Amino acid sequence: MSKKGVLLVNLGTPDSPETRDVRKYLDEFLMDPRVIDINPVSRALLVKGIIAPFRSPKSAKLYKAIWHDKTGSPLLYYSQLQHKLLQDRLGYEYMVELAMRYQSPSIESALNRMKAALVDSIQVIALFPQYASASTGSVYDKVMELIRKWQTIPSISFINSFHDNELMIETFANNGKKYKPETYDHILFSFHGLPQRQLIKCDHTGKYCLKVEGCCNTLNDTNKFCYSAQSYDTARLIAEKLNLPKDKYSICFQSRLGKDPWVQPYTSEVVAKLAAEGKKRLLVFCPAFVADCLETVYEVTVEYGDEFKALGGEHVQLVESLNDSATWIDALEQMVIGKKS
Repeated sequence: MSKKGVLLVNLGTPDSPETRDVRKYLDEFLMDPRVIDINPVSRALLVKGIIAPFRSPKSAKLYKAIWHDKTGSPLLYYSQLQHKLLQDRLGYEYMVELAMRYQSPSIESALNRMKAALVDSIQVIALFPQYASASTGSVYDKVMELIRKWQTIPSISFINSFHDNELMIETFANNGKKYKPETYDHILFSFHGLPQRQLIKCDHTGKYCLKVEGCCNTLNDTNKFCYSAQSYDTARLIAEKLNLPKDKYSICFQSRLGKDPWVQPYTSEVVAKLAAEGKKRLLVFCPAFVADCLETVYEVTVEYGDEFKALGGEHVQLVESLNDSATWIDALEQMVIGKKS
């Protein structure tokens, strides 16, 4: 019987926390022209000559800190669980495959398995709630690069973003409720950062992004494809589910790289500001990630936790990501079959 194909794609993770594998991962990741969007010669010199060789030993130590003896990389582990749970949920009419944009399992191998299975259609879900050229756009770019070589191309569809998916919002909110947000001094919604130039490139009018005050605060027809605006909308929806007043939470962006200005405010600066105000306990959501990974487990819990304590704070609590939550699998099922919550 013919099947419908579903391709889940997350960012990727090194094959091991050893320096050689981390360097291989960083090299592939950062050489993507949608990730570091500068001219090819400068990008190659920067990545292969500076970032990958010097950053990989440091990054390897961080990966070792979160690498589990049995389950390995948390991002791969939870992505595999999501793959299995969605396949079980959808049943035999569907063929669900998992791929990583960088490293293993590759997008090419997943597509080839679908091709061999003669699927009637392929639906691609990049596992990034908010659209960005460097994440979702890169996944779609790679899929189209590979499939355009096929002699017979099945019907293909893409989920552009799901930043406001009700079941996803509900899952993050429920995860947060377990920590009793009312007992914390402040709530942070920390999203992965992007260079400001990438936001500007997505403003097709050329007159709105970073030119209109509060351009990202409210989602509208002009900024509807903007990563930052979608992030603000996600945070607002989760905050509403938790009945958080506006002065109780902040939206910020983490994981800067290089000297160019990135999306602001920066999480590290917000953490420092809250400590200076005498805040002692912070609860942190990371709604740009559907599975816990280095940026959540280590960057928030350890790095920002240590920074906050050094400045007089007491505790930074991470709200776990969607991981293998049943309502998150409900959300994925909803995206695939069009079922409403």
